[in-house]
Amino acid sequence: MDKILVTGGLGFIGSHTVVELQNEGYEVVIIDDLSNSSITVLDGITAITGKKPLFEKIDLKEKVDVEHFFQRHNDIKGVIHFAASKAVGESVVKPLLYYENNIGTLVYLLKELKKLPTASFIFSSSCTVYGQADELPITENAPVKQAESPYGNTKQIGEEIIRDTCKVVPNLKAIALRYFNPVGAHASGKIGELPIGVPQNLVPFITQTAIGLREELSVFGDDYPTPDGTCIRDYIHVVDLAKAHVVALKRLLNNKNKENYETFNLGTGKGSSVLEVVEAFERVSGKKLNYKIVGRREGDIISAYADTKKANDELGWKTKLTLDDAILSAWKWEQKIRG
Repeated sequence: MDKILVTGGLGFIGSHTVVELQNEGYEVVIIDDLSNSSITVLDGITAITGKKPLFEKIDLKEKVDVEHFFQRHNDIKGVIHFAASKAVGESVVKPLLYYENNIGTLVYLLKELKKLPTASFIFSSSCTVYGQADELPITENAPVKQAESPYGNTKQIGEEIIRDTCKVVPNLKAIALRYFNPVGAHASGKIGELPIGVPQNLVPFITQTAIGLREELSVFGDDYPTPDGTCIRDYIHVVDLAKAHVVALKRLLNNKNKENYETFNLGTGKGSSVLEVVEAFERVSGKKLNYKIVGRREGDIISAYADTKKANDELGWKTKLTLDDAILSAWKWEQKIRG
């Protein structure tokens, strides 16, 4: 089978995608600098799939190291690019770190792919490119709004760089996957989300609060124009999301793409409010969660959920797992890593 490079392959979404690729028979090489991940994830992937992927600890900011990697692995057929810094708040404080890490590394990768006879490239993008959309659900044709943070801006710029490159490099095909909110963990309990420091995302904060690592969950605002006053997001199970990457990659490898550069939203098509997620946790875990309503958080948009028709119709991909499935798997994972 084809050899696929997964950058950031020991991260949350990356590791689940490596599992799905290996389950489909692909030969996987992981690049990760371990700045926001753990080498122990490699053992989890191996335990699930029965096969240890190749792993190279490389900092993609080091251009020469990237060149040398592709000299050693000149038979790479596809790249799924996850490696990036992703904390919105941190990006506001450290914009240059984000531009260097998220944009510079993308340029170095594309320069190497340009040299190959053919290359298929899947880019880890985000629904943040839409900002507060004018219409819900959000389609791929929704306007890309001015980014609310340097992190969001790196996703917009990243997409522009790939699109511009595809126009002039005929041997390169690319798909940008715009994720909504990935949650959950693998059903085996062997890999899951490993936030370093204080979690930036809702579900790990919920599970860490429930297990006693955090005193309480802060719900930022209950005065939004939504049914219960809290923000609404589209929470997608990480395993469904990982499978979408494999489907998108196959589309490119099998020349089924309609254009050299395509975009797809990945979500469930259903929005859930913060309080609905809290209720889902209490329902599947049987535990009461300690939370309190606090003031709004700057930069939070009111509501965002995907129109999934394009991904459903063109990729032939649909989510299969529910919010309850995702929350229960995240809770089991939390209990395992604290056990």
